[in-house]
Amino acid sequence: MSENRMGTVIQTAPQARPRPPEQGQWTYEDWLRLPDDGFRYEVLNGVLYMTPPPRIRHQFTPENLSRRLGDFVTERKLGLTLFAPCGIRLPGQPVPVQTDILFVRAERRDIISEEYVEGAPDLVVEVLSPSNWLYDRTEKFRAYQEAGVPEYWIVDYRARTIEVFVLGEGTYALLGKFSPGEVARSKVLAGFEVVVEEVV
Repeated sequence: MSENRMGTVIQTAPQARPRPPEQGQWTYEDWLRLPDDGFRYEVLNGVLYMTPPPRIRHQFTPENLSRRLGDFVTERKLGLTLFAPCGIRLPGQPVPVQTDILFVRAERRDIISEEYVEGAPDLVVEVLSPSNWLYDRTEKFRAYQEAGVPEYWIVDYRARTIEVFVLGEGTYALLGKFSPGEVARSKVLAGFEVVVEEVV
């Protein structure tokens, strides 16, 4: 409804909102049109996934782990560590996905563009939250595996565990599930280890 110069009220038809695509049909262009409202929107194989903003507790864990990982990588000049929000354009996926922490070797630094990591990082870390745990354990697990990400860490701050998966012959194998009192170790980053209770 609006008013013209003469003061007459003019009725206008409500603007019809375009229907969102069917699940399985989402494209990069559809994803770009989503609101910047604090939610995390990701599209894998044309399916839209939405997770709410992370809880405060969720933010402590990636911050603790990314600091340790970043220090290790920087001191040894091994490459680059990035933490959320950072987008990865995985091979075969037109829409970038976001991860909590990632590492790219120095010799592969050219896959990092101004906007995204264009290809499979060498190591990816996802911190589970109540709203995304199943997605990270199934859809993202498969996506990282199919993309050829050599190492995938799943950190569960509620269970206080770190699971390390390594890629071998196209599938992930569990290198170890580490709990308080134990030390989680990386295969991709030889020598990198963290005491579980110091990060979760």
